[in-house]
Amino acid sequence: MAGRNPGTELELGWISKVYVNRPAVVRHVEQIKKWKTVKGNWQAAWLLKAVTCIDLTTLSGDDTPSNVQRLCFKAKHPIREDLLKALDMHDKGITVGAVCVYPARVSDAVNTLKAARCNIPVASVAAGFPSGQTPLEAKLTEIKLAVEYGATEIDIVISRSLVLTGQWEALYEEIRLCRAACGDAHMKTILATGELGSLSNVYKASMIAMMAGSDFIKTSTGKEVENATFPVGVVMMRAIKEYYWQTGYKVGFKPAGGIRTAKEAITWLMLVKEELGVEWLTPELFRLGASSLLGDIEQQIFYHVTGSYPLQHELAMA
Repeated sequence: MAGRNPGTELELGWISKVYVNRPAVVRHVEQIKKWKTVKGNWQAAWLLKAVTCIDLTTLSGDDTPSNVQRLCFKAKHPIREDLLKALDMHDKGITVGAVCVYPARVSDAVNTLKAARCNIPVASVAAGFPSGQTPLEAKLTEIKLAVEYGATEIDIVISRSLVLTGQWEALYEEIRLCRAACGDAHMKTILATGELGSLSNVYKASMIAMMAGSDFIKTSTGKEVENATFPVGVVMMRAIKEYYWQTGYKVGFKPAGGIRTAKEAITWLMLVKEELGVEWLTPELFRLGASSLLGDIEQQIFYHVTGSYPLQHELAMA
């Protein structure tokens, strides 16, 4: 990722009079849902673009070295080789955007990808994921350990209580310290938008996170009751656009949690294109956090190539 966002001084004036017109956002989202789905080769092209932006994720209590190795194999070979050949895309080096795991599994992922001679980034959640209810000192230590183990991207989670109580200076300082702990590793800041209370708080938290030096802002941990939604996505992308206009720095966007279908992935891509422009449609500025999405995308590509949906054993690694 080039041209990192260095952050700015805390500018509370940017958020002091923020008001989000929720009915207008909802109406806009309803129009989004009516967009016609692309078909044929265009659909295949959008789906392959989505694959390259996926943070392929496993964040389970029963994760083991073996299933992380399996995840890494799928990350390197996200779509069956014969399907890519049928689309004349077998020599384009298509992989997912990153592999995302817990800190304790970072070494497993790094070693597996190194053995496979693959340079897919390894991302680690940290900073008290998913609740954020961890002392700051422990958060910073966890970040530093994840980087030490080999993670090149860190997905931190904010303390939602700081947003809900309007402690914007404290939130800014916490994220700045997390950014410093990341060092050269790129930082994605998870806002856990389903727990922030309002779209206005989502916008304010987005701006504070970018001022504090976040390379990406991310919707959710995937563990909340409400995860990535289109209204939240619109508000976060409008904040990204405003920050870019104010500073000249591009910050990435990552919806995560509950994104399971190829159709949803395409809608997110089209929404990013409309709100931020085609320059954001790269793994450097857009990621999809998902664990099961890739399986549905591969099924849709299989159908596009063969005219029928696969039997269960035909996509065994999905």
